[in-house]
Amino acid sequence: MSKPAAEFIPLSIAVLTVSDSRTLAQDTSGQYLVDQLMSAGHQLADRQLITDDIYHIRAVISGWIADPNVHAVITTGGTGFYIRDSMPEAVNVLFDKSIDGFGEMFRLISKDDIGMSTVQSRAVAGMANGTGIFCLPGSSGACRTGWEGILKDQFDSRTRPCNFVPHFMRINPSHD
Repeated sequence: MSKPAAEFIPLSIAVLTVSDSRTLAQDTSGQYLVDQLMSAGHQLADRQLITDDIYHIRAVISGWIADPNVHAVITTGGTGFYIRDSMPEAVNVLFDKSIDGFGEMFRLISKDDIGMSTVQSRAVAGMANGTGIFCLPGSSGACRTGWEGILKDQFDSRTRPCNFVPHFMRINPSHD
């Protein structure tokens, strides 16, 4: 007898755009992420756009980490090599555990679109207080790559053999 498919569990996800030049109205990357997570059946916990300042980034994300109703955070921007790009430095100290495979896979699948320029991506992810934090580059294309290639399935409780949902919900995964 086959086991029935797992039930979809909607997540509450916050989106943070880091930019020194964009406004919320110009934030196509953040809007793309909001549209995609909502069309996938998840809920938008919060959305903010702030300048690329390590301490401001940490303050906003720390607030979400402390909120038990926020399951995951997706950030866009600040992962490059420009002087003001400081997302990895801002979030790495917050991680209880890093998710090394996220950045590795992001760069692997990005290579198809941008070639060896993918080595300049500093996409990172980690867990903090049971909240997943996933940091993507600022372009809409990079956000699409991260969402379609990784996050969409890993945020879906029906994805097998495993997904991130039990870690965010603090529930025990079922073992097949």
